[in-house]
Amino acid sequence: MGAADRSDARDGLLSGVRVLDLSIWRPGPYATQLLADLGADVIKIEPPGGDPMRAFPELFATLNGNKRSIVLDLHDPPDRARAHALAGDADAVVEGFRPGVAARLGMGEADLRGLHPGLVYCSVSGYGQTGPLAPVPGHDLNYQAYAAVLTPDGGDPVEGRVPIADLAGGLAAAMGVCAALLGRSRTGDGEHVDVAMADVLATWTGPIGRLALAGTGDTLGRLASYGSFRTADGDWITLGVITEQHFWARICDALGLDDLRDLDLTARRAHADDITPRLVAAVAARPRDELLELLGPDAPVAPALTRDEMLHHPHFVARGLVGASTPDGYPYMGYPVRFARRAGRPPGRAPRLGEHQDEGFAPR
Repeated sequence: MGAADRSDARDGLLSGVRVLDLSIWRPGPYATQLLADLGADVIKIEPPGGDPMRAFPELFATLNGNKRSIVLDLHDPPDRARAHALAGDADAVVEGFRPGVAARLGMGEADLRGLHPGLVYCSVSGYGQTGPLAPVPGHDLNYQAYAAVLTPDGGDPVEGRVPIADLAGGLAAAMGVCAALLGRSRTGDGEHVDVAMADVLATWTGPIGRLALAGTGDTLGRLASYGSFRTADGDWITLGVITEQHFWARICDALGLDDLRDLDLTARRAHADDITPRLVAAVAARPRDELLELLGPDAPVAPALTRDEMLHHPHFVARGLVGASTPDGYPYMGYPVRFARRAGRPPGRAPRLGEHQDEGFAPR
């Protein structure tokens, strides 16, 4: 960082906080960008070849300003040892792998907790570290679908132009890290912050009311493998394949589109007008649940759930996100970020107007 950057960092609210960023794409980097913007010293560990988001230079710049970049191959023992040393000096680590991957790389919460008992370890993923959907791959549109954002009250899905799952997850992660750091300043204890993008959006959709999203379209441009598709029974599924060639091949094999399976991202964008009608027809030939069974849990596919379906889905029930109510009996969504040691407060009633007019903050 230049002299001006160091000066700005020292003046920030998080000046002196050290963050090790293991994440790529958008959600984790957005979280650490928010922390860096507040003055945190963020070191970004990138894999050989760099963060895939570097393919979109302007977007990458908005997510990684005021950070420092180190390239390490976490499969390589010496590189992993250096990553461990950095983690031992960090206040917080943010990772955005699918559940289990960080541990396989020797960078899981348990691995790093031994190096730094007070570490704040934040995991940002699509569906969280637990629950039936935890291992399922996906991207922003898939998380919107499961969270009932696309079709909260039924009907055709409305795709927003803003990647709200990525941004909501990053915002919740940054807030969770700050809360955990504040808690550590009082107790000395570390924390594992488990952020699921679908959880955050599910609380936004909520048990009642309507979430309006203006506009439709694909923020990645014309990409046949990323979008919403109507099924034979009038429901919808979403496909969320971007650069992951193995996911695209798996979907093509399942849908009988063998001649398309080897098309890479560039080819899928260039030939979207030819590919899309065939993909639409293949999906339209089967009902929603049959397609979900056919494509299986190892592909980034998600049903566009209604709010009622979301509120009864076993994944969100297992996560403790739904099924609660306030003492007044109003529907209530659980706190979207999970803390391993200090859970969020249970639902409480709303205060009456002026109820605490003569009170101040509670004693520390």
